[in-house]
Parts: sequence; structure tokens; C-alpha cells
Amino acid sequence: MSKLDILQGKALELAGQVGDGLRHSAPTATTWLRAGMALGAARASARTAGKLARRNPAVTVAAAVAAAGAGLLIYALRRRQNGNGQGSTLEGKSKRVEARRASPSRTSRPRKTASRRSRTTTGNDGNDS
Repeated sequence: MSKLDILQGKALELAGQVGDGLRHSAPTATTWLRAGMALGAARASARTAGKLARRNPAVTVAAAVAAAGAGLLIYALRRRQNGNGQGSTLEGKSKRVEARRASPSRTSRPRKTASRRSRTTTGNDGNDS
């Protein structure tokens, strides 16, 4: 036996082991195949959407606005359904609180600034002639 015959025998043996392994892992192989097909479809649709967006930006904006509006509508409907049963307002109690002046505290002192009327500028005494 030559070395070439030994290598061929080992290669055939290895190929048989790989085939047996694939037969036993057939469910995972089909799963990988489905995942690959889904990934290919996603790439193709993304490519098509990109071309559409470049050629027709107004259509893209309109579709985005429509999707956002539909989302807000669904959100509002779910909030209304999950509210307090009938979607009416909640009844509660209120109490009127009268406003009163705050008592002067130690740290707040009146500022010593002149009012606007008492300030005069040079050359303007308020008499227009």
C-alpha cells in the first residue's frame, strides 16, 4: 500500500463520518437553511426599499407618516380599552386651597435699589419743551 492509498482511505472514512453527522443533525440543517433563506429575503427587500427611497423620497416620507399615524391610532385605542372599563374620566375629590402671603423669613431682606421713576439720567429732567 502506498501513501496515496492510505490518504484516499482516510479521506473516504472522514467523508463517511461527516455524512453520518449531517444525517443526525438534519433538523438543525433545515433550520439553518430556513434562516439563510429568510436572511436572503430580508437583504433583497432592504435593497429594494433603499432603491425606492432614493428614487421617490416623497413616497418614503408619506409611508413613514402613515405608519406613525397608524401606530398612534392603535396606541390610543388600546389605552381606551385598557382604561377604567368604559373610557370615561375618573371621578375624584378636590379641595380649594386659598392663597396666602408667605411670612417674611430671616434670609430675605428687601433690596435697596431705586425704583424706575426715581432714576434720572443727566440732561433729562422729565420736562419736554
